[in-house]
Amino acid sequence: MEKEWFVFYTKSRWEKKIEGYLRDFGFEPYLPLQKVLRQWSDRKKKVEVPLFNSYIFVHEYEHKIPEVLKVPGISWNIRHNGKPAVLRQNELDTIRRFLESGLLIETTSVADLDPGDRVKVIDGPLRGATGYFTGPYNEEKFYVVLETIDQVMRVSINKTLLEKVE
Repeated sequence: MEKEWFVFYTKSRWEKKIEGYLRDFGFEPYLPLQKVLRQWSDRKKKVEVPLFNSYIFVHEYEHKIPEVLKVPGISWNIRHNGKPAVLRQNELDTIRRFLESGLLIETTSVADLDPGDRVKVIDGPLRGATGYFTGPYNEEKFYVVLETIDQVMRVSINKTLLEKVE
């Protein structure tokens, strides 16, 4: 039996604090963060925010899930098809690749999406990534569904960089 990346739901806005708690308890957490520009009344500042609100990933054995659930701020273990949700390696790689692109990424729950065409990026920092395309209003959006955690990463990308995949 190997360690896997299990998905946990956290208290709202506690993700960074919980990451520290998990490390203190000897676990290996992964909290994907992206830099965004936030504006206050007197200034603008780049801050790191979680890519997925209230989600954190922990690299651990399945039998250790009850111990992870004892960490302050962890609400519950996300489940998929009646089993603890596991972030697959290819999904983890996709998250890291999106973050490394430096592009601003939006995330939404799968339930918030309309069906779109399956596409592949043919050029640029996300070349070769596959996902779905939707073009609401004047925006051109590319998104990748992370099925096991019911989350979506979405980024604005010129549709000329996409090709339809059958």
